[in-house]
Amino acid sequence: MAIKVLPAQARPVAKRPVAPAQAERIRRVQRLTAYALLVLASAASLLPLLWMLTTALKPAGAVLEFPPRFLPDVFTWSNFPDAWTSLPFNTFLVNSVVVTTLSIVGNLISCILPAYAFARLRSRMRGMAFTLMLGTMMIPAQVVIVPRFLLFSQLDLVDTFWPLFLPNFFGTALYIFLLRQFFTTIPQELVEAARIDGAGELRILWRIMIPLSKPAIATVTLLSFVGAWGEYIDPLIYLRSTENYTIPLGISLFRGQYSDDYNLMMAVSILALVPVIAVFLAAQKYFIRGIMLTGMAGR
Repeated sequence: MAIKVLPAQARPVAKRPVAPAQAERIRRVQRLTAYALLVLASAASLLPLLWMLTTALKPAGAVLEFPPRFLPDVFTWSNFPDAWTSLPFNTFLVNSVVVTTLSIVGNLISCILPAYAFARLRSRMRGMAFTLMLGTMMIPAQVVIVPRFLLFSQLDLVDTFWPLFLPNFFGTALYIFLLRQFFTTIPQELVEAARIDGAGELRILWRIMIPLSKPAIATVTLLSFVGAWGEYIDPLIYLRSTENYTIPLGISLFRGQYSDDYNLMMAVSILALVPVIAVFLAAQKYFIRGIMLTGMAGR
């Protein structure tokens, strides 16, 4: 019987056992490398925010000096009240609150109902309708700008708040998807028991699904708030009168034809971020839990 000799490169090489102390050193180096990369990535993501904050504290003449300096010689805290009172930002704040509140209400009403239907109701066309709904997420928002403007222009709603919040009452595919994913994690036995007791679908939705879906609803609320609060393109297209401006559009007024008040612009931008940070910190627990559960549903 011939003995087949494997070439040297094909022979299996026995691994030498690693000493526990050496393995611990390897794990420590890997852990430190991961921490260093995370710190660098965090610093890189926070650098624009820090630059905006230091710019807001600089006097007007120190913003565009060369070479640029990260920290000013004198911190000009008066930029914040000066920027807020130099333009009618109290009016802009009220306008932003109205538009954001109506946008959140529209998204919750128009997204919870179809999400429940996709998750719990049985129909032959449910799968096709869900696929078509997901397909709308592939349509760029810029495609519908002109048709939407022509529609609202025909309805004589330009220079009003209606074009800013009314589209949210017709559903957002991403929010419907998130809510549907969370609804599928709720046990079907609860729904069947409620149906046996004579509850209708709307009552099941109101009494069972919504109370058990607070993390997902908080996630949709927070995303709607951030999207409506910082929206700039739609107010720029539809609003004409200064008294109807929202905060993002009001900030753009600091840009003049011959000069830009960058320090005041950054000061108001910092103030405009305060509600977003406050809402995120208040809903952080529900937001993270909602993202985790909708991501783990996987259906």
